[in-house]
Amino acid sequence: MTTPSEFFEQLAQDTSKMAGLNHVFQFDVTGDTGGQWYVDASGDEPKIVQGTHDSPGCTLTLGDEDLIAIVDGTLNSQMAFMMGKLKVSGDMSLALQLQKLFG
Repeated sequence: MTTPSEFFEQLAQDTSKMAGLNHVFQFDVTGDTGGQWYVDASGDEPKIVQGTHDSPGCTLTLGDEDLIAIVDGTLNSQMAFMMGKLKVSGDMSLALQLQKLFG
């Protein structure tokens, strides 16, 4: 996987990883291949939408290269948070649930 867009496209095609999340998660990805997406797993049909959500339960801000490193398994998300590469606003406990998206 080389770009955040590809990650979110792949996730949208296989929504099984979003089962049980039951919330809206905003991703604000910086960098040349960054953008904004949200994962809406609050309803019966989970979906990925490019753009911003009015009231996400949790917002994650990180660089495009860091997102890809987390997805590829070369960067641990908890380490990224402790190193300041991943910032979380909103309900911090919800961010912990996102590990299943990156597995």
